[in-house]
Amino acid sequence: MPEPAFKVEFKDRWGTRYKLVVEGRLTSEKIKRLLEIANLLNMVVEEGEEEAIEIGPSPAEMTLYERLQLVIERYFPDGWFTARDVRDAYEREFGEPVKASTVSTYLARMVERRFLARAGPPSKRRYRLVVEPVKPVPRFWFR
Repeated sequence: MPEPAFKVEFKDRWGTRYKLVVEGRLTSEKIKRLLEIANLLNMVVEEGEEEAIEIGPSPAEMTLYERLQLVIERYFPDGWFTARDVRDAYEREFGEPVKASTVSTYLARMVERRFLARAGPPSKRRYRLVVEPVKPVPRFWFR
């Protein structure tokens, strides 16, 4: 008789898909921990191909600051970009205009909060995400 299996598919806000298959003795505690991981990573847990349950706020419930962060993380994960790049990506993503001065103000706040790094003079200012090291999952997480 095959061992019981539990399959979870995670899809983050940016479209990256993660698949996890657990085989062997499954307990409700282990399943809860898997869902906690998804919640901590603010991911989407898929139940079949047609529907998904999003863990975390939808873009409509987010502030402008949070939506700008989402656009930056989605479109500019590992390169330099300008305020204009962010503005254009935001308007494509959400279909609504945003003032250049508003984007610049929020980017300055993101630099202050160490979400972004900034380089160049004001007329040619560039930004990039500040990369934080990923914390490993403790070995005892699944027993």
